[in-house]
Amino acid sequence: MTTVSGVETIGWGVLAPGRIAHSFARDLALVPGATLAATGSRSPARAGAFAQQYGGAAHGSYEELVADAGVDVVYVASPHALHAEHVLLALDAGKPVLCEKPLTLDADTAEELFAAAAERGLFLMEAMWTACHPTIRTLLRLLADGEHGSARQVHADLGFVVRADPGDRMLDPDLGAGALLDMGIYPLTLAALVLGEPTELRGVAHLSTAGVDLDVSIAGLYPGGGTAALTASMTSHSPRTATVATEVGRFDLGRDFHHPERLLWTSHHLPEGHSEWIDPDEPVIGQGYGNEIVEVHDCLRAGRLSSELVPPTRTLSLMRQMDDLRRQIGVTYRR
Repeated sequence: MTTVSGVETIGWGVLAPGRIAHSFARDLALVPGATLAATGSRSPARAGAFAQQYGGAAHGSYEELVADAGVDVVYVASPHALHAEHVLLALDAGKPVLCEKPLTLDADTAEELFAAAAERGLFLMEAMWTACHPTIRTLLRLLADGEHGSARQVHADLGFVVRADPGDRMLDPDLGAGALLDMGIYPLTLAALVLGEPTELRGVAHLSTAGVDLDVSIAGLYPGGGTAALTASMTSHSPRTATVATEVGRFDLGRDFHHPERLLWTSHHLPEGHSEWIDPDEPVIGQGYGNEIVEVHDCLRAGRLSSELVPPTRTLSLMRQMDDLRRQIGVTYRR
């Protein structure tokens, strides 16, 4: 089993320095005991520019990146369709991995990756930063305390207008494009965190001429009768908010609900109601990627192969949910 228990500073390697990797690197710089050791890209110029901005070595190939002795853990930030290939590349080099969501395009491939990591005694976690975010964790604690009732209904939406060339990863079906995997995974994750494993999901979608799901709406039924209304869009400036309603009140998560600054609790115990803002139990590091990084550090130092905040069981459950929804809306990917 590979651990970094005796290492004061954990060196990160960024594989594929795209848009999300920049956000990750900015938060990485705020985490004590973390350093950007190296960046790898198929474009040496792109790797060099990223390294110049955030530090560390620059490698003109992914193979050189995972072979770098200064890299203790690899962050995979490539397009969805390339995740499996790049995770296996890092695992074969003996490196633990944090891989951007969704981990893969389908549940079967995700299972194969977790099995490969376990066989090698290496840590693997999907980068679902929402599950590590202090505000979301505070929400779950409050729902469990008995004073705020039981979650009965979740509304969650995430969308923005995607203006890009057809070959961009957001619109190219060969790269796993679509609102469901890019955005819908967040409403689905919130519902799973709050309501549990769904008993039934029904989805409808508007598809592009290339077969990419541009807009998705999902109705969900959960254990105990909980329900969810979830939406994702690549064509509209949607609210990007969420609410979690109980029998005694409601939590409102404002814009960008998947990494909210704080919660608004409205109690209906009194006829006139009562609202209060609730700050997270612990500080948010940067945008919240920093808290995800801290979780990886804690796992690596403890020698764990998986995270309790983002366990493989939930990742696989979400992948199965999205597999089923893709069948319903008629979206397929070439493997």
